[in-house]
Amino acid sequence: MPNLIADLQLPPLSLYIHIPWCVQKCPYCDFNSHGQKQQELPESEYVSHLLADLAEDAALVGNRPIHSIFIGGGTPSLFSAQAIDKLLTGVRERVNLLPDAEITLEANPGTVESQRFAGYVQAGVNRISIGVQSFQADKLLGLGRIHDDAQASTAATIAHNVGLNSFNLDLMHGLPKQSLQDALFDIKTALAQSPPHLSWYQLTIEPNTQFHSKPPKLPEDELLWDIQEQGHALLEAAGYEQYEISAYSKVGQQCLHNLNYWRFGDYLGIGCGAHGKITLPEQNKIVRTVKVKHPKGYMDLTKAYTSELKTVVDEDLPFEFFMNRLRLVEPCPKADYQKYTGLALSEDVQANLQNALDKGLLTETTTHWQVTPLGRRYLNTLLELMV
Repeated sequence: MPNLIADLQLPPLSLYIHIPWCVQKCPYCDFNSHGQKQQELPESEYVSHLLADLAEDAALVGNRPIHSIFIGGGTPSLFSAQAIDKLLTGVRERVNLLPDAEITLEANPGTVESQRFAGYVQAGVNRISIGVQSFQADKLLGLGRIHDDAQASTAATIAHNVGLNSFNLDLMHGLPKQSLQDALFDIKTALAQSPPHLSWYQLTIEPNTQFHSKPPKLPEDELLWDIQEQGHALLEAAGYEQYEISAYSKVGQQCLHNLNYWRFGDYLGIGCGAHGKITLPEQNKIVRTVKVKHPKGYMDLTKAYTSELKTVVDEDLPFEFFMNRLRLVEPCPKADYQKYTGLALSEDVQANLQNALDKGLLTETTTHWQVTPLGRRYLNTLLELMV
């Protein structure tokens, strides 16, 4: 059994903001998103609710500084620059947002969205994440995407030129009917855009999606290994460092917001269905929050924004810590386990770690654990050992 200790410490704090609407729902997407015509988006009303939601959550964190914001969805770039400006102005009025905070907004590469990039920068956004997924027309069609390859390249060019600190391109592999050459073509095309950051993740079939009810035929495991190995080699040769299981960046261009997630940091979550994690050292506990999922219910003034607030029980903390921390390539300081869970390293956890060490999935020094290349390849197996 875990052993509670007294020195639970505060990790860095971030803010996640969820905008749930998109033009149409993609068949692989299990995020909380809803297809909606752009002219019918309740921009002003929803921003007002987001800020009221934030004001309630701010009571949990007091004057703690917020290091990063991530505006995700859905498709946040369907909102106008004016709406994003109102949102970020309101955030600054309600919480202690650091002047140099990383502020990311997810965007589609469609013409309308990319033309708004300069306005987002003026509103305070300094990082944009562009959902490209593929540079091939047939793959984009199969994924239900509404942009084309030319729009993706144009969006990257605009992102280079509007004064952002950084931007990310999202790419997927393991797509239906995707060959090794297809996957490598997408990486090479992305590299030609010279993005500071590149997320490259494998398509998985999730419950409650169109692909789950009508599964497409995906590449076999042997082909997936070839794609991952050769794609990784291309990225490394181009000067990109893998710092998380699905994330690569040029030196100094890691996504600070995502790093905070994986390092078991805290984050407020506002908006439809958003999740949050807050450390309360004075009560010696960690709580998780979940907001009302559907926009209609979320914007119902007779209801609370928070649908769930629960304490993470001691028995779940070890797995939650390692489930996040072991996604990172960087070594994990052993001291962080005690600092950010409030637990001593129990015999059960030490036995799980030893099992992973014996299988070559982890290495350790006197001060750190680190996932091996084998552990990254079999991450799910490694995480199962932490249960």
